[in-house]
This record gives sequence, C-alpha cells and structure tokens, in this order.
Amino acid sequence: MGVFGGEVFREFFNSIILGIFDINNPWDVFKAIIDISIVSYVIYKIIKLVKETRAWQLIKGVIVILVAAWLSEYMGFRTIAFLLRVIIQYIAIALVVLFQPELRRGLEKIGRSKFRTIFSFEEETNTIKVKALIEEIIKAVTSMSKTYTGALIVIERETKIGEIINSGIQIESSVASELLVNIFTPNTPLHDGAVVIRENKIKAAACFLPLTENPNISKDLGTRHRAALGITEVSDAIVVVVSEESGKISFALNGGLTRNLTGDTLRKALNKNLLEKEVPNKKLGLWKVKPK
Repeated sequence: MGVFGGEVFREFFNSIILGIFDINNPWDVFKAIIDISIVSYVIYKIIKLVKETRAWQLIKGVIVILVAAWLSEYMGFRTIAFLLRVIIQYIAIALVVLFQPELRRGLEKIGRSKFRTIFSFEEETNTIKVKALIEEIIKAVTSMSKTYTGALIVIERETKIGEIINSGIQIESSVASELLVNIFTPNTPLHDGAVVIRENKIKAAACFLPLTENPNISKDLGTRHRAALGITEVSDAIVVVVSEESGKISFALNGGLTRNLTGDTLRKALNKNLLEKEVPNKKLGLWKVKPK
C-alpha cells in the first residue's frame, strides 16, 4: 500500500508540478519557488489594497460568476453556461471601468513610492494611521482642557495590558476626538476611569489603572496623575492626562510625568514616542515633573 501510494504521489508530482513549472534541475526548483512567492505576494498586496473598498464586493461578485459558469458547464446547464460565457467575455472591459478609482489609487501609490518600498504599503499606511491617531488625541485633550474635563488616555505599545482592558467596558472603535470627549463628559457612564488605545483603536473605557507606589512624587498630584504614573511604571504605555481641577495637559512615560503641555508640545512628545524608532524603555530625558 505504501509503495502504491508513493508511486501515485510521484506520478502526480511528475505530471502536474514538474509539467507546469518545467523542473529539470535544482535551479528550476529555486526559480519556481521565487516565481510562486512573488505572485503570491502581489496577490496578497492587491487584496490588502482593495479589502476595505467597494472593489472588494465587486471582486466577490466576479468570483461568484466564474464559479457559477464552471458549475453550469459541469452540470450540463447549457443555456445558463452560454449566458455566463458571454458575460465573462466582456467582464475584463467592465472591470477596468468599475475598478477605475482603485486602479488609479494603486498606480499613484506605486508612482509615489521608491523602488525599495513599492510593495511596502503596510508601513506607510500604519504611519498615516498613527499620525491621524495623534491628531485626534490632541484635538480631544485640547478641547477638554478648555472645559476642565478630566481625562485619562492610555496608549498601549509593546507591553500588552490586556488585564487593564478587561477591567473596563469593551468598545473596539476607531479613535475620534468627538468620541473621546463624549466618553469623558462628566456624569456619563464611562467618564470615570481610563480609555485604552491598542493598535490605533479604542479597546475599552472606564478601565482601572494601578496607582504609583513612588513615595517621592508631588503631593499636588491627584488620582488621575497617580494612575497614569502607575501604569507607566509597569509597562511601556504612554498616558495623556487632562486635569479636572486646572485643565492642564500632562504626558506620562516610564514612570515620569511632564506637565503643563500645549497642543504643539504634546504632538512632539507623541510623535517622538509613537513614530520615531527608539530604544524601548528609554526615558523621556528632556522633560521632568514640574511643580504645579
């Protein structure tokens, strides 16, 4: 049985695999692997490019038509098969018309990219998302600062803080300044606690944070600031705080706190620690806790 199975496998390999790729020596195997890898990578990038667009639904419709045409031929439904064949003949022209915005966007992206980054769409997309995240946070905290609305925003980085997320109310939402302001509006169900942001999304609100155990911090700091310091002492998370008493904006990282920030200085701090490649656990050496 084993010999028979091995012979069948060899026949299949020789007739199908070797026949398709014309493999005669080890170099041909290497070329075939590279060939398949490049095609697979390009298909993956195309799927990533259109996944969140209208084109994704159109592609699924095309796949349905192709499968229906094959089934019609296989089951002998001649009329249906004929009609689907006619549709498929014109589908290439239709795709160019229907996918015109996506094709233009993809070609523009390739044209703007350098040779080494032509297929590196994720890094560029992630940078755009982080910049948008930073701007939404700045817009929210500056608005809350003017109205003396207390806020506590935690941005998770390498160290996962799933236990903190699980202590709050799960949200799983895109980050928007209006949503952040609404969450921290006094006397609303979620205003008391921290918002945790993971991978550019709000994961949870009303989360409980550990308080700092540092005995040397200023007595003027309230519970929000102590909680901000506490989570940064046990993780590499970044925390933005808005004081309910003074409306001042603070930034916590690695057990250190920077206070009295403006929108511009907060933007510089977030850009430095979320966009620039830095050594993990590096202290924010330029800024120290300032007296209130």
